[in-house]
Formats: sequence, C-alpha cells, structure tokens
Amino acid sequence: MAFHILHLLLFLTSARLCLSDEHSMESVPDLQNSMYLVVDGYPCIRLLNLSGEIGCSNPGREKVVVPMINFKDADEIFQPSAILVSMDDISSFFARLQDDSNFASNVGGVLIKPGTEIQKRTKGFSPAQKFPQAKFAPYQKIDYEWNPIGSGVMWNQYNFPVFLISESSISPVQEAASKNVKDKKVYTSNVAEFDLVMQTTKAGTHNSMSCLKEETCLPLGGYSVWSSLPPINISLDKSKPIILTVASMDSASFFRDKSIGADSPISGLIALLAAVDALSHVDGLDDLHKQLVFVVFTGESWGYLGSRRFLLELDLQSDSVSGLNNTLIDTVFEIGSVGKKSNDGFGNFFAHMTEVSSSKNETWNALKLAQESLPFENIKVSPASTTNPGIPPSSLMAFLAKNSQVSGVVLEDFDTSFTNQFYQSHLDDLHNINSSAIEAAALLVARTLYILATNKKELSSSALNAIKLNTSLVEEIIGCLLNCDPGLSCELVKRYISPINVCPNHYVGVILDEPSSTPYPGYVHDVSRFVWNFLADRTSIPKENTSSVCSQNCDDKSEVCIGAETGKGTCVVSTTRYVPAYSTRLMFESGSWNVLPPNSSDPMGAVDPVWTESNWNTIGLRTYTVQATAYDRFVLLGGITTTILSYFAIVAVRGSIMKALKKD
Repeated sequence: MAFHILHLLLFLTSARLCLSDEHSMESVPDLQNSMYLVVDGYPCIRLLNLSGEIGCSNPGREKVVVPMINFKDADEIFQPSAILVSMDDISSFFARLQDDSNFASNVGGVLIKPGTEIQKRTKGFSPAQKFPQAKFAPYQKIDYEWNPIGSGVMWNQYNFPVFLISESSISPVQEAASKNVKDKKVYTSNVAEFDLVMQTTKAGTHNSMSCLKEETCLPLGGYSVWSSLPPINISLDKSKPIILTVASMDSASFFRDKSIGADSPISGLIALLAAVDALSHVDGLDDLHKQLVFVVFTGESWGYLGSRRFLLELDLQSDSVSGLNNTLIDTVFEIGSVGKKSNDGFGNFFAHMTEVSSSKNETWNALKLAQESLPFENIKVSPASTTNPGIPPSSLMAFLAKNSQVSGVVLEDFDTSFTNQFYQSHLDDLHNINSSAIEAAALLVARTLYILATNKKELSSSALNAIKLNTSLVEEIIGCLLNCDPGLSCELVKRYISPINVCPNHYVGVILDEPSSTPYPGYVHDVSRFVWNFLADRTSIPKENTSSVCSQNCDDKSEVCIGAETGKGTCVVSTTRYVPAYSTRLMFESGSWNVLPPNSSDPMGAVDPVWTESNWNTIGLRTYTVQATAYDRFVLLGGITTTILSYFAIVAVRGSIMKALKKD
C-alpha cells in the first residue's frame, strides 16, 4: 500500500514539473510581469505658487493601492477607489467631485481614458480658465470669457493621484475595472497602485517660498530664443527700428507630459518658422529700412515667464540680448493660434491691435496689402471686434504692461472668443489643426513683415510676389513637433540636434541650473534647441570659408555653431541667442533660488504667482489582483481551526493506538 502511494506522489510531482516547464519563469522580472500590469500613462503632478498648490499628488508618503471601478458604476462607493472616467463623463465627474462630499472622500485615485473620439464631436473640453491668466490683462474687464468652454479644473488642488491612460493600456485597465463589478462575490479584487509621492507633500512645503527654501521644488522655466534677419552688426553705430515678431513654444495641460498645444500656440510657432524661411530667400534684406527680429518665448502659459524675462534682460542689457535695444522696438507682431479651418475657407484670421492709432493703421494697411497679394482667394483678414475688452491672452500683454504706448498686433484664428474647443487640453493635438490654415498664415505674415520693413516708395508687387512659401517644410515641421511618428526623430530636427525624446511635449519644464545666455545643451528643452538651430541657420549669411567645423563655439563673436550636437557643426554668421525664461521675482545665488519682493518697475511682478514644480523620486502606475482581506481572514481562521482539529485528531488516534498496543 505504501509503495502505491509513493508511486502516485512521484507521478504527480513529475507531471507538475513538466507542466511548469511549458510556462517556465526564468527570472524574478518574469514573475513580476505575470503578476503586475505596468500601465503606460501621463500623470497630473503637483505645482506650487506663492499662495498654495494646484495639481495632483498622493495624499501622504506611501503608494496608494485601491480597487478600480468605472465612474458609471460608482453610484455609491463605500471605500477608497480608483475611478475610471471617460472623456464623455469628465465634466460630470468633476461636478460630482465638487458637489458630493461623500463621493469625494472615497476617491482614492483617478484613471482617465484618452477619449480622442471626442474630437469628432461638437462637445469640447478645456481644463483652463475662461479668461486664462486674467490677472495680467492690461484692462479692467477680467471677467470676460475668451475661453467660454473653460472649466478651470487644472487650476485646482487634488490630494489624490490622477493619470491619463495611454491608448495601449486602456483595454486591460477597462477589463479589470469591469471585473470588479461583475465578480462582487469573488474573494479577489483588481487594484491600481499609484506611485505619485511628491517631495513637497513629504516635506510639508506647500507653497513656492517654502519649497524653494527647503529645495523640494524647482522653478518653472526654460530658454526662449531670438534671432535677427539679417544678422545685426553690433559694431555699426547706425541702428534701425525693430519689427519684433513673436510666437510661443510652450503649452499647458492637466497632464504634464501631454501638453501638445497644436493650435494654441504651436500653430503660431510653425507659421513663424515658415515665414522666416520664406523671408530668408529674399534678396536685398540689408537694404530694408527696419530690422526684422524674431522671438520664440517659452513659459508664456505660466505667467508670461519668457516675455517678461526678455523685457527685463533688455533693461539690464545682458549678454543674452546683446544687439537689441528696447527703445528701438517699433512694432510687436505676435502670431497666436492660426491652425483652425474656417467654415468658408482655410484662412480666416483676425487682427487684435493695440490702440496706438498711427502704427495701428500702418500695420492694418500692411496686412490688407499682403492679403491682396496672396495667390489664394479664400484668405480673409479682418480687424477684431470693437466689443472686445482689448487684446486676447498673449505675450503682447507683457509689452503693454511695460509700455502702454507700444504698437502691437496679435494675429489669431478667432474674433471674440477662442475657436479652439480643446484649449490647454491633451486633445489639442495634430487632429485639431489644418495645415493649409498655417501655410496661409505663414505667407501672410512673411509678406506683411516685408511690407512693414520696406520703404513704401521702394515696395513693388514683383518683390512681394517673389516671397514664396515652402509648403512641404510646414508639413515636415508639423510632423516633427506634433506627432510621435516621426516626432523629434525626423530628419529636419536630427539635422541640428540629438533629441532626448521622440514624442514632442511642449510643457515648459523647470530650470535645472544657474540661468545663462550660453546654457549647457542638456539643460535646454529639445524644442528650444531645435528652434535655436533652425533660426540660426535660416537667418545666417554665407561665409567665404564654409569649411569651418565646430563642436561648441566659434572664434568670431559674430558667428554661432549650428548642428554642434550632431558632430558636424558649422560656424555661420548669425545673431541668434538663448534668453533664460523664469519668473522676474526669482534670483539664483549661492546655488539656490530666492524669491524677491515685488518691484514697482515690474507691474506684472505684483501678480506673479511664481510657479514651481515639486520634486519626486519615481512616478508609476500598475494594476494587479489581490485577495480580499475578509477572504484572507477566513483562510487564516480555517487554517487555525484545521490545525487545532488535526491536533486533537492526532491525540485521539495516538491514544487509540496506545490502548490497542497495551491490549496486545
């Protein structure tokens, strides 16, 4: 009998080993992969200002582990849970979060579906305010709604983690959340584990002043870029009036790493780059009566960091703006959102102008003349409505705060309110713009600038018509800056830099070291480095000796090294500079950041929030299955009971055997 039992045990063991070989796990990572699903997503992170916090964070020092449930199934929840929300329900979710305190107390985390299908509908989503950055407006009516659809949810504080789930991860997450509802009687639960512990939460530093002092955060900022066409000869005493053409390269979003901003503001950036390219092929630029200068700001979504710092550097006459003079700025021409297709064509633009009458008329006349010269019949430029309180949210506001008499215009694809239904949303992506509209804006801007910079007596229709647009360049830049394929690995970008990331993201980021006019490339955003190299290349003039190869700097101060990161750098004559972009209320000294008191010469400084971003160690999200605590207790109790019963059974059997042996 014992032999048969031993034989059976050996057979079962060998069969089990054979079965395990088919699904063998060769390492601990294999075991982890079978247990955990790492979810690819984009976090909402903690940001701070002088008065408090916005954004998201785990509530304490530990990871958050909570069961998942669909928002539609969460009529009543009695325990902290991870709520899976679709974009269709996003407004309802935030409304319930505000109105239902019991629901809000049981939200342990939020998982948001990407919801790209919503772009095909009329319903939009904008987490920004109805008047973005209203405190910086140069007029009193700050209750005006430039962004009527804006909910403002990204400006609130959430003491729970929030992630936007990627398309590749949504199916398994959706399935896991649905199983929790279907299998309520099963003693297992599918949970989400959020690792979104912010250093400011751990340290208890809940505003920019305290977190900078304790070094648990870093200031928002980066590097703006400016370039002149043609290059400025600093050695010459003769200076021309400046036409300053402006665009922005940063956007904001509820999710840090999904700040695309295709229409607002990247369409304007692409139009500026294409206009520079078109003008670079024009002959006789040295003979223009005004100097063309192009500036691409960063940090504009967070208190106009780039434009305000640029103006301060002009006042200080720092190295980063060498060759420029604030008093020489004749006109500020800003290219805003120009990527939306109108109902009756592909180019319907509005000129939002300042109130300086003489320059206003000159700029408007140049726009109309440029429009009439275009080879397209369905391009229309109109003055913005006189019922508007003033110019829309734009970098021009910083210039007006500095000098209320500055002449300026903002070219937009809207009149009285934003046409972009996804302003500062992750859905403001490639599908939210029309390349033909950007091309039309670029050619309109190029010809307008040429008209403004040329003496009217010397202006000819043939010279104007000679300004052509490279439409294939526009399409190429769109693919580089607004798509992951090819993204920043496109040939155009790789011609100049070695990008750190492939998928473009236009969040401003943080200042990592002491600000400088010649920063270490590793501390400069991919897009800033690309824009610097592109502008330096397009605004350069030919050299007699073109064989000059460089890896960082050039011997001649009038030259810059383009393409240095590729190992094939070339020295060219170009006036192209980096300008640090960070709050004018901050100073870096002795290796740390200090907040300065407001300065009467900086009117915007008094309302500057001084934005900072919390540090963190790691950010992650994964899902897995756990047994219910009640089931664990039941198993433990069952095991204890079985052990006790087994003990008594052994004692009883042993007593019986002992009695039997004594009888024998």
